[in-house]
Amino acid sequence: MSSVAILGTGLIGASVGLALREQGWSSVGWDPSPLALERSSERHATDSAGSVADAVDRADLVVLAGPLHANLETLSRLETDALVTDVTSVKMPLLGAARNGVRFIGGHPMAGREHAGPEAASAALFRGAPWVICDDGASVEDVERMTTIVRSTGANPIVMSARRHDEVVASVSHLPYLLAVALVGTISRNPDAADLVSGSFRDLTRVASAESSWWPEVLTSNSESVTSAIDGLVTSLEDLRSRVLSGDMDGLTEQLEDARMRRGAMAPPVAMVQVILQDRPGEIAAVGHALQTSKVDVRDLQLRHAVHGGGGILSLSVRPGEAETLKAALVKEGFTIEVED
Repeated sequence: MSSVAILGTGLIGASVGLALREQGWSSVGWDPSPLALERSSERHATDSAGSVADAVDRADLVVLAGPLHANLETLSRLETDALVTDVTSVKMPLLGAARNGVRFIGGHPMAGREHAGPEAASAALFRGAPWVICDDGASVEDVERMTTIVRSTGANPIVMSARRHDEVVASVSHLPYLLAVALVGTISRNPDAADLVSGSFRDLTRVASAESSWWPEVLTSNSESVTSAIDGLVTSLEDLRSRVLSGDMDGLTEQLEDARMRRGAMAPPVAMVQVILQDRPGEIAAVGHALQTSKVDVRDLQLRHAVHGGGGILSLSVRPGEAETLKAALVKEGFTIEVED
């Protein structure tokens, strides 16, 4: 395979184009928005096409990267011998939508950003991220081809049925989004809360900053699994509420510790390095130089600004064995390392 047609050149579609171009693919795109298509072309994520048929012509792979309703409509009309996949975050509605003879494999890269559009696209967006491949009705050969393609982007392919995908994603993606929305809503009922928002609240509600226009369609299309996930969360919160009200210290301790241990098992071990930033030009550039010279593997980062802007503390998560190397490089650049209590 060497040519991909991307129908929908937003954040995910354009990122797919960039990732596959790095692997030597040619990439042709189509989008109902001329501006999105133009920006995608400017980023070299895709070459523009005049119509869906123009984009699909001679493609080896077709990626449906629009919202759910658009992907459903396109899939019901698409005529091609190419392998076809999508990036929609709900899969069951797409089953049976493809015309007879179309080799469709549902897909869902579990990656994204708060910012939408091709301007935010990156070839590195999928590196290390799960990418679900739904094998319902697909041949073994096509599933293997799709797995190879996904792996080439740096993502981790995971094969499962569409129904199982929707059940799991309701808990790990759809519910967290709704929880973030609900938590942000609590601020409006407490006028003093906004001044006290810190890192933990920002971490929990980060996803609420994401593009919201496509979420209602996804949530209602997966309503059964989403409402079941909400019910489970309500039960958990009511259990915690009961323990707090009754003063059940032992029960709370056990539940909190169990959650801490489970959360720790979900991510690779990292070491945190916190560097104090001053309000002066070139601070971030100097951090970048320290990262370049130390050659550490950064797993995550977070900047906590000072109250009135300027300066703050930058937290860098690295492999445990690389923390001292990074600290030495930062000190060499003139930084002060925040000492943990």
